[in-house]
Amino acid sequence: MDATPPSLLDLTGYLLAQTGRRARGRLAARLAERDLRLWHLSVLAALADFGPHAQRELAERLGIDASDLVRLLDELSRAGLVERTRAAADRRRMQVTLAPAGRVTLDELRTEAAAVQSEVLAPLSAAEQEQLHGLLLRVFLASGAP
Repeated sequence: MDATPPSLLDLTGYLLAQTGRRARGRLAARLAERDLRLWHLSVLAALADFGPHAQRELAERLGIDASDLVRLLDELSRAGLVERTRAAADRRRMQVTLAPAGRVTLDELRTEAAAVQSEVLAPLSAAEQEQLHGLLLRVFLASGAP
């Protein structure tokens, strides 16, 4: 018996939230097998996409509290995935760079994320998946996302 109230199935926002929650849970489980979390993936992706960052700027870009970012960077640094050095221009600032092992790990994590995406979107054809992505991207960008 389906426990979801039919009136909720009429709400696109509800469907997006529930589908997103399930997809996030699957990806989080795969990351946990590597002792990583979604925030670790976000940090690695930001460094790969945008290059080295000052810690404070990285926290702002990701919308994460600076003290929480420090903990994430400590974990990633211990794993050899990022490198932190003092900025040459301002020795008080820490510069964060993606380490070579971090790039390899990020590539592996992207493969994991793609596999989860394929599982979640399996009921759709390739064309439907592409269309869904385009529509969601348009809504996401219009919603004021950074």
